[in-house]
Amino acid sequence: MATDRPLRIIHCFRSPIGGIFRHVRDLAEYHARQGHDVGIVCDSSTGGVYEDALFDEIRPFLTLGIFRLPIRRSISPGDLKALWKSYREIRSLQPDVLHGHGAKGGAIARLIGSALRVNRYRVARLYSPHGGSLHYARSTLAGRAILGIEHLLEFFTDALVFVCDFERDTYVEKVGKPRCRSERIYNGISDRDFDTVYPKEDAVDFLYIGMLRDLKGPDVFIDAFAKTERRVGRPLSALMIGDGPDEAKYERTMLRLGLGRRIGMMPAMKAREAFALTRAVVVPSRAESMPYIVLEALAANVPVIASSVGGIPEALGRGNIALAEPADADSLSQTMARSITDPTWRRHAMPDPAAFKDAFSASTMASSMMKLYRELVPREGLTAGCSVTAHLA
Repeated sequence: MATDRPLRIIHCFRSPIGGIFRHVRDLAEYHARQGHDVGIVCDSSTGGVYEDALFDEIRPFLTLGIFRLPIRRSISPGDLKALWKSYREIRSLQPDVLHGHGAKGGAIARLIGSALRVNRYRVARLYSPHGGSLHYARSTLAGRAILGIEHLLEFFTDALVFVCDFERDTYVEKVGKPRCRSERIYNGISDRDFDTVYPKEDAVDFLYIGMLRDLKGPDVFIDAFAKTERRVGRPLSALMIGDGPDEAKYERTMLRLGLGRRIGMMPAMKAREAFALTRAVVVPSRAESMPYIVLEALAANVPVIASSVGGIPEALGRGNIALAEPADADSLSQTMARSITDPTWRRHAMPDPAAFKDAFSASTMASSMMKLYRELVPREGLTAGCSVTAHLA
């Protein structure tokens, strides 16, 4: 039986931006408050002033510290240097748990954890895809290579943790049935986020908040907004909040469509601050796993209009009238228009509050994750999961 002593937990991920960073921050805070030691290994080349402020908020909970180094999105020779530096840092921290998030973070955690296991050091190795490599298609050469690596890395994995049923099903479809333990643990929102955010008097009709990159669908949002104005027959208002590589492209699109005065743009900010600026959040993503912005908005009692992708239907409820066809501006605009013209729309679009909180609270997420950690931390002289230690030693 695993000991009840405090655990030493390190989370590895690439970019400290978006949902993965939110997920890690919530886990770190909850587990630190329970007396565990937590640390972070992540990329140093992404993030800005907003993310620095988030690091400052979570720093008091990270007794194992924050180790940042350059980690590229794509596979490159520089990965070997990053892996070696990470190994030396992680080895010195003597973790009980290495939890990798996203493809790069998952590879770092599992390979380093396995290297430690070869040297008789006991550590549990976990991986949460958070979409990541699962967005690739097996029909492409790059997709087959990436998904093949995922399959191989199972041999270095004690448990896979999926954030929604969709992610788990996609993994089975693209990579194969897991050969090691797997669990579905929903992303969760902290209790302090389950308070209604009321729109300001001058709130806009629609808000896009997130990374400004095509995968997240800002271009679909802009096109759908223009179509919605034509459907309702009057000018509307919107905001796009976030940062990303395609920001200039979206600005040009808005100018070309004559929307520059009706769609404002603002840099990244805290979600609850942004919610007060709108009457509805629009999530037009082409692909997702379980996006935090949907959970945060619903917890704040802010209506969500979203593409029916990833785990979003699991949060809103399958068949919800707020769901639109993916990458389809016309379908999205129909839903946006109905949210304005139908007085009963909001009542039917919002999920049951009690059931939603039961499923998507951070306390539930953190408790389920700690239970898994406890079960995976090897006892003296034992190894866990799909270990290859016996073959490498």
